[in-house]
Amino acid sequence: MALPLRATRVEIYPLRGRVLEVAEVAKVTPRMVRVTFTGSDLEGFCTDNFADHVKLWFPDERTGEHVLPQVENDRPVNFRDPAAIIRDYTVRRYDARAGRLDIDFVAHDHGPAGRWAMRARPGDRLGVLGPRGTKHVPAGFDHYLIAADETALPAAARWLEELPRDARVYAFIEVAGPEEEQELDLPERASVTWLHRGEREPGTTDLLKRSVEALEPPEGNGFAWAAGEADALKPIRRLFKERGFVKNESFEVDGYWRRGTVNLDHHQEGEDD
Repeated sequence: MALPLRATRVEIYPLRGRVLEVAEVAKVTPRMVRVTFTGSDLEGFCTDNFADHVKLWFPDERTGEHVLPQVENDRPVNFRDPAAIIRDYTVRRYDARAGRLDIDFVAHDHGPAGRWAMRARPGDRLGVLGPRGTKHVPAGFDHYLIAADETALPAAARWLEELPRDARVYAFIEVAGPEEEQELDLPERASVTWLHRGEREPGTTDLLKRSVEALEPPEGNGFAWAAGEADALKPIRRLFKERGFVKNESFEVDGYWRRGTVNLDHHQEGEDD
């Protein structure tokens, strides 16, 4: 494949801690809950990339104590507070005019974020820190390749909806079953393949890897992005390199989580192979 002589550009945003209020809670699928936040603290919120993420600060389920983000001189001052309960989440959608921020949660009882989402009601509050910055992906690629599990589905869905309407896209998304597929606003030439994991545990399959391996994309400059369980992404990263994609120019691989780890720092590339 021809290689683009360009690179993603990183932009840093001023850091601000916010306290937002739940306006609406809706089930997108049986396992995906969309929480819409609002509040005066949303003023000045910035997000320009499908993978932008925020750190959400949750209340303690047992005590009700709620550590909220504090920022001084563009730096968080209480990030290491032992009572702080913080998880990374992708911005699913932000409507600046309406003052509404959507975050999609995988609903489960394995951690405080999933449990909070299942119980969330209008009027509930969360602390929000970030986004700290964004990556600007160069425009004008001939095609795009997306591989994501359900934790990265909000980012993949946002990107699919924001890409030019004539973009050629090949997307592979792993979910538990057909009930977890979502209706998406796709570009005219986008192909989305839903991969059903069934009874297998998240992060234990090679469905994404085999799908990427079997794909023969067209000629031209392509951009590839994969995100999900960090260890499952290693063979996909190797495939991208073997096919001539160049890190930070024409591919990104983001480890959103790792099996057995409570809260993997968002957007980690993981170890080089």
